Amino acid sequence: MNIEEFFELSAGKWFSHRTSHHLAFKQSEGGKSDIIIETLPADHPEVIKLCEQHQVEFNSGFGARVTWNGTMEWDQEKHEGSTVLVAIPNLDNPMEGKLLREMGYAEKTPVAGTYKMGSDDALTLTTEYETMWSEERLWFASPNLRMRVGILKRFGGFSMASFTSEIRMGGTPAAKTNDAATNTTS
Repeated sequence: MNIEEFFELSAGKWFSHRTSHHLAFKQSEGGKSDIIIETLPADHPEVIKLCEQHQVEFNSGFGARVTWNGTMEWDQEKHEGSTVLVAIPNLDNPMEGKLLREMGYAEKTPVAGTYKMGSDDALTLTTEYETMWSEERLWFASPNLRMRVGILKRFGGFSMASFTSEIRMGGTPAAKTNDAATNTTS
């Protein structure tokens, strides 16, 4: 599976359940979200705008819009927003490349990270911010069940680890399957 196929398989509406472990506080926190993922073609105005912001050729990329609405246990506040992602495959190796984000997950500013598609069809995203570093690994247990694990490192030490399961609730059905996503859990 390549990055574009991963984005296509991710399109739709998802219910997300996340458990975060705040290592410094030795506490865990649960959260729930509704997530909508829409794929965007290379010529979409938001894809072009993001590529121009990062001074990257937009004709080689494609994107997605991710919208979320959820809560976390600690604050019970609504956490909602939207961001555009654009994948720019490396010319030498399209299984790796840049991932541009309109808004980062750890810091609310535009950011460029890297992605790598593994031979196991898992996607690894790595992002360095000014004050922190994050790595997230995503994979499909089945076409309608996606998993994510992530770590966040701040100020010289790991500060958070998380596990998220996402269940497809609707939208674009998974059109393609692969060896890693043949499990029948739906």
